[in-house]
Amino acid sequence: MKFKLLSVALLAVGILAACGDEKGTDGGQSPEQPTQTQPETKEPTTTQGQTDDIKALVESYSSNKTTDEQASITSTQLIVTDKDGNATTYDLPEEEFFVSIAPFINQTHPCTNHSLTGCQGELVSQEFDVFIENEKGEVIVDEKITTLENGFFDLWLPRNQAYIIQIEQDGKKVEGGITTFDEDGTCITTLQLK
Repeated sequence: MKFKLLSVALLAVGILAACGDEKGTDGGQSPEQPTQTQPETKEPTTTQGQTDDIKALVESYSSNKTTDEQASITSTQLIVTDKDGNATTYDLPEEEFFVSIAPFINQTHPCTNHSLTGCQGELVSQEFDVFIENEKGEVIVDEKITTLENGFFDLWLPRNQAYIIQIEQDGKKVEGGITTFDEDGTCITTLQLK
């Protein structure tokens, strides 16, 4: 914002100097000297992206298949940012909610919205027994799941529901809750195996 105000002020000074030239004055600059201009800084942009398979695109960032950009995910959008700070947003499915879970034993980090290219969990490439049921007692997940290289495993769950999750590994177990409403985060780093 300060840069914009400074640019506007410099532009006004330039216009006033140009007006002085029209009246026969040189505005303090001889004709032999070239005019120096400030390089234009380009503001980062945000555009709406399109994809035929949002889940495959999310998976490509989550599994480190795409490394030249940064990607994070909220309850409603995948946000991909290039090295120049330009962002492309992709809408997530209306009926499904993405959540990434990093069970841990000793180390974790606070997290709300998952960075597909930045978050790192403790338990890398490890297998867990994962059980999830909704408030009605319907089983949503009951399977062995292996964490990715980032120590997380990703799930797509039905939106606007509350769930109980149980994770077990080698006699250690944790139980917790997950909700999938628009205001909820996509990064779960609070499930400690004991």
